[in-house]
Amino acid sequence: MKKKHTGKKARQRRALGLRLPNFLALTAAGIINAFGVTMFLFPVKLYDSGISGLSMLLDQVTPPPLTLSVFLLLLNFPVFLFGLKRQGASFTIYSLFAVAVYSLSSFLIMNVLPVDLDFVSPLAGTDLLLCAVFGGVISGIGSGLTIRFGGAIDGLDVLSVVFAKKLGISIGTFVMIFNTLLYIVCGAVIQSWILPLYSIVTYFVGSKTVDFIVEGLDRSMCAMVVTTKAEAISAALSETFRSGGTIVRATGGYSGDEKQIIYFIVNRFGINKLKKIVTEIDGGAFISLQNVADIVKKPD
Repeated sequence: MKKKHTGKKARQRRALGLRLPNFLALTAAGIINAFGVTMFLFPVKLYDSGISGLSMLLDQVTPPPLTLSVFLLLLNFPVFLFGLKRQGASFTIYSLFAVAVYSLSSFLIMNVLPVDLDFVSPLAGTDLLLCAVFGGVISGIGSGLTIRFGGAIDGLDVLSVVFAKKLGISIGTFVMIFNTLLYIVCGAVIQSWILPLYSIVTYFVGSKTVDFIVEGLDRSMCAMVVTTKAEAISAALSETFRSGGTIVRATGGYSGDEKQIIYFIVNRFGINKLKKIVTEIDGGAFISLQNVADIVKKPD
């Protein structure tokens, strides 16, 4: 009977697209995020970004029973459930799991482990710059891992997706506005702007770390080459980079001449080589370059 019940749970996980390795990675992500926040930011009253930062502020201004761990659950869970229809069940489950691990880990570090977090960081002391940088990097690693493995560790990601379009702004702008208002409120509450300003450093370092974890250091670029010698250029690019491209027929908007567009993916170290190959074959070619956040390729 127990084996049959276990098999049913496994089928349900597969139906939702849930994978055990993802839960293991999300467990690590939640612990890492909690370590960065509680060991570097919280002791010196620096603030994380998003709902995590709001939870840290509320921890400071509310009675002792309402702690950081409690606010992480109270604020994040309703937001992720609110975004369930738009984001999907697997994303929501992964996110709620990551937040729960983050909250539990924060509670254990702050209340169970023999670590003194009352006034200074156990690792960086009272050096605000060190706390801001290392807190941002470590919490950014946790957040980035969460995104890589199908979830999010802060409900602000969901709010930005839901409301940014309705407000007519980009997701990045929505996040920036939220965090700016958060840090202004923090400064007004504690009647000091030093800590909120250092928190901006944390936010910047953390966001760059998330980009690195999610997208990698060696980001690819998409080259779109408008030319009349597509076959020759495509053959040269394929031979040089050992990678294929796509040729699309096109018509010049002004001249009306028949042209072709080559769609080719190359890493940033190969851009100059690509330009040289294209211009040697067709000096009048037009080259457009764009960053590529991710590439999905079906395995052979």
